[in-house]
Amino acid sequence: MWQVYILKCSDDTLYTWITTNIERRLDEHNWKKTWWAKYTRVRQPVKLIYSEDLENRSDASKREYEIKKLSRIQKLQLITSK
Repeated sequence: MWQVYILKCSDDTLYTWITTNIERRLDEHNWKKTWWAKYTRVRQPVKLIYSEDLENRSDASKREYEIKKLSRIQKLQLITSK
């Protein structure tokens, strides 16, 4: 099972990505010594605010791309609609 997720960073920006293990990825994003996710490394702590389950990596990547094309307002509407 793949997931697409959105994090809210400490500077109030939104970060979207995919994973197969959301708990592990959230820990990686919030662990200061990690080399993962350069964008979130300087915007800690991050908080998970949205996720969707998808069947495979292809579907997750397509959905990630769709979400990344949304404006901030549209992303916030997506988050509140769930």
